Parts: sequence; structure tokens; C-alpha cells
Amino acid sequence: MVQLGRHYGMGPASLAEIAADEDLPRAYLEQLVTSLRDAGLVTSTRGARGGYELTASPELIRMSDVLRALEGPIAPMYCASDSPDHASCARSAACTVTLLWAKVRDAISGTLDALTLADLVPLRHITLDPRGSIPSPTGLA
Repeated sequence: MVQLGRHYGMGPASLAEIAADEDLPRAYLEQLVTSLRDAGLVTSTRGARGGYELTASPELIRMSDVLRALEGPIAPMYCASDSPDHASCARSAACTVTLLWAKVRDAISGTLDALTLADLVPLRHITLDPRGSIPSPTGLA
């Protein structure tokens, strides 16, 4: 997703390019993009210049949505899932650590909800001057 974020607005990116850039097997990426496409986060284009693109700007894609698409519900333990489809544990009423797992889940979910794909995509074409500040549009600080 970070590679697609970097490529956003430039047309489809091929899985072969992403696999080479990330040193990952293409077959593995094919499995990932199927889940991401089913979740509506990426779209595919066939053909010689085909590949995958984000369906929205990186600023609009929450990392919680990406993680849920790839891994399923956020759940440090099955009994503390954030999905209503997961049944609660038969012991949850008497469990002494239910509160702990719910707080861990909420902390993870909150962090992932607050981060977008844009937070993980480095700024393009901006280099820091020797003092560590971003140069003005003219290139002069």
C-alpha cells in the first residue's frame, strides 16, 4: 500500500515493480491485492500498462481499514474482537482480564484510525537544506 501511495496519481503500478522494490514474492502480493481489492481500497487495470492503483487519495485511507482488509477484525484476543460477527467467549462475564484486552484493542484501533496511508508515504521531491528545514519554493531558505 505504501508503494501504491508513492505511485498515487501516476497511473497503475505493476506488481512486478512493487515486488522488486519491496523484495517480496509476486505471488504473495497477488494474494494481498485480492483482499485489498475486495475491500475497495485498490482497483486493477489489465493490459500492457496495467497494474494496481489506490481507489482514494492516501490521506483518505486509514491504516485501520488496510489492516482489517488484510488481517480481519482487530483483536488482541478472540474475545476482544472489534467485529460484531465474532461471538464473545462463554467465560467473558467472569473473565478477570476482559477489561485489559478491550483496552488493548481500543488503543490499537485508535492508533490505526488516526494514521492514514499518507503518514507512511514519504514526501516526494522535498529535500532538507543543511540546517534540516524544508527549503522555500525558490530553493532559498
